[in-house]
Amino acid sequence: MPYAHPEALVSTEWLAAHLDDPDVRVLDASYKQPGITPTAREDYQRGHIPGAVFFDIDDVAQPGTSLPHMIPSPERFAEKMAERGIGNNDRVVVYDTVGLSSAGRAWWMLRLYGHDNVALLDGGLPKWKAEGRPLDTAAPVIPSRHFTAHFRPELVRDKEAIRANITAAREQVVDARSAGRFDGTAEETWPGRRRGHIPGSRNLPFDQVTEPQTKQLKSAEELRQLFAAAGVALDRPVVTSCGSGVTACALAFALHLVGHPGAAVYDGSWSEWGLPGDTPAETGPARP
Repeated sequence: MPYAHPEALVSTEWLAAHLDDPDVRVLDASYKQPGITPTAREDYQRGHIPGAVFFDIDDVAQPGTSLPHMIPSPERFAEKMAERGIGNNDRVVVYDTVGLSSAGRAWWMLRLYGHDNVALLDGGLPKWKAEGRPLDTAAPVIPSRHFTAHFRPELVRDKEAIRANITAAREQVVDARSAGRFDGTAEETWPGRRRGHIPGSRNLPFDQVTEPQTKQLKSAEELRQLFAAAGVALDRPVVTSCGSGVTACALAFALHLVGHPGAAVYDGSWSEWGLPGDTPAETGPARP
């Protein structure tokens, strides 16, 4: 069974052959939680795919919020893309240092603001490096570009929408965190957050959608089986969640690959829902 959207993935071979194309722009969208060193930017500076620009999830975000890297205004996103030399006519390829961890966030944000001509590098930087392909430490040349953002509200959810959905159950919520963080047996990595998950949600850890060795996306049939095993019906609406709205986008990408019409992402995710307050939380495995 082929992918429903094969254009959303490009191979390392394809990227190597098209690095010099004037309308191909490469983004390193690597991300690490605060306090982890070396930082994602330091990793980028020590070696990135030639010509790649650092996406910087925390910079391409709305400033002044109490939650991590919340989505920016369309105007700010357009400004940040122009700063990175990305225009509306460019073919954008995103990757990260894990394979598919945070690259999905850049893919989703570009689509959220109306740019569909974006793909993930299959296998990410691990596969690129394993094949002995070149890395660069120089700052890339940034071409002059104009980006106009067209916001798609149907691709994002906020806390109130998730709260209303607990009763309505119109949308399936799928949590990309590890099983231990989901069921509350492991410490939550975002400080000050409770353990557990959104009531009624399902769990599919984001790293299960890629092959352990090559970091490439699993086949369409394997992805469908993963979602089915997690209790997710692909013919119903889906909202993905995680710790702070980053790895949730890896699940949104996998759903896109197998033809789901458009999973939304809960932007605040557990960094918002897990705060002390009146948001309900469950522990233990997902309900049958």
